[in-house]
Amino acid sequence: MEKLSLAHRIWRLLPPERRRAALSTAASWLAPRADAEPPARSSGLAVAGELHQATGMGQAARTMLEAAAQLGVAQGGVTLGVGKVPEGTAPPDAALLLAVNAPSLPLMLARAPASLLRRRRVIGIWAWELPVAPASWAAGSRYVHEAWVSSPFTAVALEPMFPGKIRMVPFPLALLNAPTPVADRAAFGLPETAVVTVMVFALGSSFTRKNPLAGIAAFKRAFGGRDGQILVVKFSGAAAFPREAARILAEAAPNIRFFGDSWPPDRVSALLACADIVLSLHRSEGFGLVPAEAMLMGKPVVATGWSGNMAFMDADSAALVGYHLVPVRDETGVYQTLPGAVWAEPDITHAAELLRRLGDDQTARSALGEAGRAHATQALNGDELREALKVNGIQ
Repeated sequence: MEKLSLAHRIWRLLPPERRRAALSTAASWLAPRADAEPPARSSGLAVAGELHQATGMGQAARTMLEAAAQLGVAQGGVTLGVGKVPEGTAPPDAALLLAVNAPSLPLMLARAPASLLRRRRVIGIWAWELPVAPASWAAGSRYVHEAWVSSPFTAVALEPMFPGKIRMVPFPLALLNAPTPVADRAAFGLPETAVVTVMVFALGSSFTRKNPLAGIAAFKRAFGGRDGQILVVKFSGAAAFPREAARILAEAAPNIRFFGDSWPPDRVSALLACADIVLSLHRSEGFGLVPAEAMLMGKPVVATGWSGNMAFMDADSAALVGYHLVPVRDETGVYQTLPGAVWAEPDITHAAELLRRLGDDQTARSALGEAGRAHATQALNGDELREALKVNGIQ
């Protein structure tokens, strides 16, 4: 498990809202801003973000950089970090794609040179997981000319705050030349003959939103302690969220395996390759990179049938779990209380039924996996990215 420094532990004692507000206010005085009007044409696209971090936004930055390379418009990457001088450069005539959420832009850009944003077209890649956005997002308009979001769900949430500046561009995962990971179960201590269900999530993305205890409960209801059925729970962020990690580990059972360390993306992909079923009983997703990657591998996915994951799945391509909407109450404090904010409460009994049907029927798993692969490949083929580059004059 990861360990935090003393300073980081003390800092985390402050309420999340106060931490974010204090840092953003200070950083906003230092961060460069985009020009009022962008140039009509740009020579290629540079991507800036947490390119070397095992985070959702880091993965988004890497994905868009590789997709730009596939389309012949990549002009390099710039690594950003809170309080850090950016590493790397963007050619002055290239557009810049900032894979940083709006409230974090001042923090990431506080030590950036003015040339990183000035006299160029600047586009944001933003991810948000609720139907409404907090006021802290409004400052994003200072730094970008438009923002790309990965699902209609997020577009609807952000459009009222940024009218005319939100464009739906799903992550073009099917466009990438990613190597097919080898399904080596021995590397994870998993038996070859078992039916393996996998859950993957980061505690820093909100324990409440990711809802792992519901997934564990559904698995237990479906299979009890059956030896031939194994649940693998892969999570990161245990050092920063020890109480949440402890609640997960308290659900231990003979047929449940836990992995609580941070892994590089290729190792996570290798684990997904070992799965027979991938499970996500989230309360809300802005997109859902793990289910999308799993579907492109041909893995059957059982997922809550609501929010951003519906950009690449439907009732014919995934096992969609029923739900009812409830007001957002996030015990971890990652999401503020917002008027009108709701998310899904998935039906655990329905999820257990779907898991049992797939877990006991290899033919059904294969059929759903192939349907999922075909649907996700079409939905994530990069057409929206090509159009977005065209209308923004990026060539």
